[in-house]
Amino acid sequence: MPTTTWNHHHVLTLADFTLAEYDTVLQTAASFQEVLSRRTKKVPSLQGQVVANLFFEASTRTRSSFELAAKRLSADTLNFASATSSITKGETILDTAKTYLAMGTDIMVIRHREAGVPNAIAAEMDRLGVRVSVLNAGDGQHEHPSQALLDLFTICTLIDPENPRLELLKNKKIAIVGDILHSRVARSNIWSLTASGAQVHLAAPPTLLPKLFADYVSDDEVGQEERGGWGEGERGGQGEKENSKFNTLSPTPPLLHSSTPPLPTPHSPLPNRNLFIHWQLEPALKDADFVMTLRLQKERMTAHLLPSLREYHQMFGITRTKLQLCQPHVKVLHPGPVNRGVEISSDLMDDPEFSLIQAQVTSGVAVRMALLYLIGSGKS
Repeated sequence: MPTTTWNHHHVLTLADFTLAEYDTVLQTAASFQEVLSRRTKKVPSLQGQVVANLFFEASTRTRSSFELAAKRLSADTLNFASATSSITKGETILDTAKTYLAMGTDIMVIRHREAGVPNAIAAEMDRLGVRVSVLNAGDGQHEHPSQALLDLFTICTLIDPENPRLELLKNKKIAIVGDILHSRVARSNIWSLTASGAQVHLAAPPTLLPKLFADYVSDDEVGQEERGGWGEGERGGQGEKENSKFNTLSPTPPLLHSSTPPLPTPHSPLPNRNLFIHWQLEPALKDADFVMTLRLQKERMTAHLLPSLREYHQMFGITRTKLQLCQPHVKVLHPGPVNRGVEISSDLMDDPEFSLIQAQVTSGVAVRMALLYLIGSGKS
């Protein structure tokens, strides 16, 4: 394993990651990617430890890759599904976590539809004085750290397969397009990509790109010509009001009980000079090196935010024609699941010349192995 800089007992947000810690994850993931290329894909790094996957929300890629990652590290795994659990009988989330603690769990991987649940469970484990680590696998509209890290790893290994590192993205233009309002993936990627020195351009209709993101950039970084183009052209729109207390780049979302201590503040504020917002697609795509498109999260939309899916695809859907605005070497990413023909054309999604979507899934196992190893290796 490479020399590591690592100071996390829990992984709940990327807001408190240092540059050295990003590189530690990238280099450790590269080591495990090599392991996964062998005939024997298992290492004994977490032998004897128990990893509990507590998913209170549906998942395919994240849940499966965390389970596989734990097994590749020789850990024992416990898988939780809320629909068949005692949650349906009235058990609280914290009591469920304590049940898994009593079974000898060392690492809890948590996904929940409400922001702050992983933080609350981590705080409870700390209050109890136990050495259980919590890894946020996606909480509401707050963050999804492991997805952003695997996106980072996918891009960096494309540029330098032998030595992925954060500095490779300096001054690269990366467009993030789609339902940014509801996206925990976008929030985590903003932390990691701006930390790398990349130029991050957010693009969406005003109803899906809330005002809070505009508050993170200066007026000079929001072109006057872009203030219209969809509906009334107002920043934020109705969607901003939905669950607005969770629509934040803050590393400290609301938690489940008032006694929970806050998370530490980030080591540095978001570098505004690297973040740009657009309410039209073309300026975001112009000369972009990478385009990350996001799923329309219709299950989280309680207001009428779009005229129609067809109109959305015409204006913000990624197609071969629209990619002509980008650099010739442009690559496309999507965290999945994908609504084919809505946020990205089906033929483009399946084209290996442009699409990194399957590479992201593959990267997910190595990156999640790295995270489990880094937070679990000190427990033996």
